[in-house]
Amino acid sequence: MGNAVVAERVERLNRISVKRVIEPDADLPGSVGDGQLLPDELLSVHGLGLPLTAEQRRTLSREEVASILDNGIRFEATLEAGFGLQVCRAGDITDPRVTYLLHEMGEETRHQRMFQRVIGQIEPQARNPLAGHWLMARIERFGTLWIVDHAALLYVMVLAGEEIPDLLQKLASEHPDTDPFLASVNRYHRQEEARHLAFARTMLPEVWAAASKVDRFQVHHVAPKLIAQMYAFLVHPGVYEQVGLDGWATWKAANKTPERLGLLRDATRPVLDALLEAGVVRAGSVPKAWRELCAVDRHGVPSD
Repeated sequence: MGNAVVAERVERLNRISVKRVIEPDADLPGSVGDGQLLPDELLSVHGLGLPLTAEQRRTLSREEVASILDNGIRFEATLEAGFGLQVCRAGDITDPRVTYLLHEMGEETRHQRMFQRVIGQIEPQARNPLAGHWLMARIERFGTLWIVDHAALLYVMVLAGEEIPDLLQKLASEHPDTDPFLASVNRYHRQEEARHLAFARTMLPEVWAAASKVDRFQVHHVAPKLIAQMYAFLVHPGVYEQVGLDGWATWKAANKTPERLGLLRDATRPVLDALLEAGVVRAGSVPKAWRELCAVDRHGVPSD
């Protein structure tokens, strides 16, 4: 894909972004209800056969939603940091790519404020056992700085960070038992994230062409591990303790259920497809880490 073609596609996204500005504080009034926010089959423990009461399922659903939205706010902040660095380093500050980065950062901050509002309405009580730990804080700080400084890895994480919530929100927004306001928030978020996915896919070939050997190694062998970890901690262990379960034991069990693993495969296969299309990964030699994450063979064909 030539530079002129990329620029034109990005310019088209810029025009769409100008026409579709949604201010959630004004355009999405309302709040979540007092009941169960997600149906039983969309809870992370679905498939474990736990004898939970209606009140426990209600609490679990609310704590899970709050944990997922909290992660969303923090992950989008990482993307904003990476995009901000790219704006600072841009040779031509008027380039349409830079313009779209500014559009996306603006949209992401609106999403974050929307997520903040919902978390405040839920008033979660769960404490993430990793939050505040000195070693985890250092690892997280180093990891974040490393990702934002390596463009190819950053864009792959952008794709994963958009595709995984997109699938979860699609399932929730389409289910009749999802809280109505939460469903509307999910639909709003998916609408704008579709453009973000299109931008990341458009930019990937350019970013890959300029990537260093270290960056390429990370995309092939490290990114799938980071994506799997990101997915696993969308619902942190402290959530389960709020309904009287063993936090870490339940967290480990939940992330091994066929239902949970199936969602991970369904959400990450589009990421691998984008890498194949961009020439980042070649059919016939898909790296082992990607094969394990997406449950595909060397050609990228699903093996399940």
